[in-house]
Amino acid sequence: MAIEQRSNAGKRLVSGATRAGTATMRAAVQHRYGPPSVLESSEVGIPLPGRGDVLVQVGAASVHPGDYFVMTGEPYVVRLVFGFRRPRHGIPGRDLAGVVAAVGKDVTALRPGDEVFGWSTAGTLAEYASVPTDHLVSVPANVSVAEAAAVPTSALTALQAMRKIANVQPSQTVLVTGASGGVGSFAVQIAKAFGAEVTGVCSTRNVELVRSLGADHVVDYASTDFTRAEKRYDVILDNVEAQPLAAVRRALTPTGILIPNSGRGGRWLGPLGRIVKARVLSGFTRQQLRPFTSVEKRQDLLTLADLLTTGQVRPVIDRTYPLDDAADALRYVAAGHTRGKVVITV
Repeated sequence: MAIEQRSNAGKRLVSGATRAGTATMRAAVQHRYGPPSVLESSEVGIPLPGRGDVLVQVGAASVHPGDYFVMTGEPYVVRLVFGFRRPRHGIPGRDLAGVVAAVGKDVTALRPGDEVFGWSTAGTLAEYASVPTDHLVSVPANVSVAEAAAVPTSALTALQAMRKIANVQPSQTVLVTGASGGVGSFAVQIAKAFGAEVTGVCSTRNVELVRSLGADHVVDYASTDFTRAEKRYDVILDNVEAQPLAAVRRALTPTGILIPNSGRGGRWLGPLGRIVKARVLSGFTRQQLRPFTSVEKRQDLLTLADLLTTGQVRPVIDRTYPLDDAADALRYVAAGHTRGKVVITV
C-alpha cells in the first residue's frame, strides 16, 4: 500500500508539472565547480521522463569518489565530459534506488510502484530523478532501498574487475587493497563468490570487517607490507595505489594480473598518466598490468541483483546522511576512509 501511495503521488506531481510547470522537489544543486560548500539544498522543478525513461521517486542515493571529482571539476579532464566552465548537470549523483513514479510513452518493462535501483548520468541527489529504463533493475526482496542504492557504481566496478579484466577462476589467489572501501568490500565478496582464495588489505580498525566479508586472509597494512612478504598472487586489485608499481608487481605471480584502480592522480589528467605507464610496462613483462574504466551495463547489474538475492554479496554502509546534508556526505567521502559506502536517504 505504501508503494502504491508513493506511486500515485509521483503521478500527480508529474501531471501538475506537465500542466503548469510548477511542481517542485528538493535537490542538492551546484552552479559551479568547487568543494562541497558549492552544493545548495534548493527547490527545483521535477524532471519529466522522456519516451524511454522512468521517473523514480528516490528513496536513497549513494556517493563515491567519482561524484567528488565531478563536483570539484578536478582532475580537469572530467570537464571534457561534464562541462568545461561549469557543470552541465546542476544536480550531482549517479546511483539511486527508489520507486517508479511515472513512465515514458515507450516504457513497457516497468510500471509505477516498482521498486528499482541503478544509475543515471546525473541528478540522483534529489527527491525525483529521470532515468533511462535500461539503467534500472528490480530491488531484490531481501535488500533494503538504502542497501540497493549502495550497489551500482562500486559493485559494477568490482564485478567487471574480477570477471571481465581478471577472469577470476576457482582456486586462484586474489589480493584486494582498500578491502574495506566501496569497491574493495564488493570485490572481496565477488572474488569469493567466484571461488578464489582472497586476501584483503586494510587498516587495523577494519580487519574484522574484511574478515566478515569472507576474506580468507587479512593483512593489516600498519604492521605488514604485502609487497615484501613471500606470498604471490594471481590477481591484485589495487584500489589504493599507495605503493609504486614496481613494488606491487613483486607480489604478483610471474604471469599475474595487476589492476590499478584508485582513480586518483594529477590535477590535470587524473589517473591517465599511471594508466599510460602501466600499459607501456605491460609490453615488457609477462605480468599483465590492466588499468580500466568500468562501463555500466544492465546485464552486470542483473548479475549483482542475483548475488544480492543469494546472499553472496551484501553492501556495507558506513554512514547515512539526509539529502540536505549531501555536502557533508561528499566531504566525508573525500577524506578517503570510508568503510563500505556512504548513502544519502531522501
